[in-house]
Amino acid sequence: MGSFVRVTRNLFTSAYRLKHRRFATQLPSIHNNETTTLSLTSYNKLRTTTRVRRNAQPRNTTLTHHHSNNTAVELAFNSVVKIFTVSCSPNYLLPWQNKAQRETTGSGFVIMGKQILTNAHVVADHSFVLVRKHGSPTKYRAQVKAVGHECDLALLLVHSQEFWDGMIPLDFGHIPFLQQAVAVVGYPQGGDTISVTKGVVSRVEPTQYVHGASQLMAIQIDAAINPGNSGGPAIMGNKVAGVAFQNLSGAENIGYIIPVPVIKHFISGVEENGKYSGFCSLGLSCQTTENVHLRNHFGMQPGMTGVLVNKINPLSDAYKVLKKDDIILSFDGVPIANDGTVSFRNRERITFDHLVSMKKLDEKAVVRVLRGGQEIELSITLRPIQPLVPVHQFDKLPSYYIFAGLVFVPLTQPYLHEYGEDWYNASPRRLCERALRELPKKENQQLVILSQVLMDDINAGYERLADFQVLKVNGTEIDNLEHLCQLVENCSTESLHFDLDDDRVIVLNYETAKIATSRILKRHRIPSSMSTDLNKAQNNVQFGQTTSTC
Repeated sequence: MGSFVRVTRNLFTSAYRLKHRRFATQLPSIHNNETTTLSLTSYNKLRTTTRVRRNAQPRNTTLTHHHSNNTAVELAFNSVVKIFTVSCSPNYLLPWQNKAQRETTGSGFVIMGKQILTNAHVVADHSFVLVRKHGSPTKYRAQVKAVGHECDLALLLVHSQEFWDGMIPLDFGHIPFLQQAVAVVGYPQGGDTISVTKGVVSRVEPTQYVHGASQLMAIQIDAAINPGNSGGPAIMGNKVAGVAFQNLSGAENIGYIIPVPVIKHFISGVEENGKYSGFCSLGLSCQTTENVHLRNHFGMQPGMTGVLVNKINPLSDAYKVLKKDDIILSFDGVPIANDGTVSFRNRERITFDHLVSMKKLDEKAVVRVLRGGQEIELSITLRPIQPLVPVHQFDKLPSYYIFAGLVFVPLTQPYLHEYGEDWYNASPRRLCERALRELPKKENQQLVILSQVLMDDINAGYERLADFQVLKVNGTEIDNLEHLCQLVENCSTESLHFDLDDDRVIVLNYETAKIATSRILKRHRIPSSMSTDLNKAQNNVQFGQTTSTC
């Protein structure tokens, strides 16, 4: 995988997911890891000890740390809040049920427009959100205005005017340079009051965002980011340099913050479109051209650099413009190196998909390509591209359809996560491979699977066909779960015939199966044979048919 530049994001992240942790603190537990988190009352006392643990910075750098963190502390009193979230995640194996309610805490801070910025995973699948100011015993009800799970950011609103008394919004700065000092402010585990952690910038590069399984720019710092820090600001001087959101488990003091360009892209998208608009993608899978024989084969002249196009997502605008084996030489006039990177600041480099992800919805980009030995310039319209198998399904109920005890669901990565922490190896291999490899061929396409069989006389003998993909219903190839539901509900033949992958077949008597469905639902205490979204779609179809005949 190292030889590829992944411009299409949101592929499987099994190894990376298991190595990282995200940080909304779970209330009942206490995290006892050794950290350099400093409370406000002991910050000055412990500053020297912390500096020694980092092999002692030079004297002038130490003074910068001290000034930066004191400024951060002063700002935190009137800006940073503690967030209390009650959430309830769906059960993807039993999609008509929810899992047990959870209570978690995180951090956030006030920005312009009377809004609170925090992490998406702090409020994911929320049912109730409260916020509390520093030094106040009162918790205020908050409303989630917008959530961007790919960038792990969320905006909250508090309608109580009392809450805003004395609150000061923080301003955004710029991307810090290497070794610049930052202070992470928030409410981590181990106490209830505000806390400050200091450190320096170690690295700036695109990084896997664990919550949304996306690849966006992130800043690595050596400050301890602990459970509960999520959503808190990383302050440099008197401005925000980023938002704390994850760390690398198994490593000491390696934390990550979301940089200002990603934050501003999220906020501007919400302001312009009224909702989260996502991050753009070219929809390509590209290969580096570091091998001289590969470059010669595709006619690249000496001094010419770029990346080779391997795959193109059929749903992207690039599918109409680019071709397989094109060499992308530059993006918006920025030359692309043979390793897929572009110049970034002073003697730093970054993968060119960062330039793509920072484009606005439906914005055009000019790419210069080498095709058949000729250089040409092409214009591509950029927009977010959804994968065939969704990598997350936060803040929405899963879809399902039950007929004769056969439970049909669309394949999603959260469904595979139900197989446990080692889901990549524990879940059915054929489903993982399809989720990883297959690209959508049309809009709204889904991979529909038979997730389980609720046993009854009507389906006896079919119980071993769970986790097989459904390909056809009565000879008609299905597009998605809603299409399957319509084909079954509108069946006019005596027998109902399902074609599954691996040439497996399910045949039922339609009228007998309809009667059995009610019996099975009652036995398993399932309120409806279909999820709310399918029920609504069915009602719309019936209403449309009625209207057309009147």
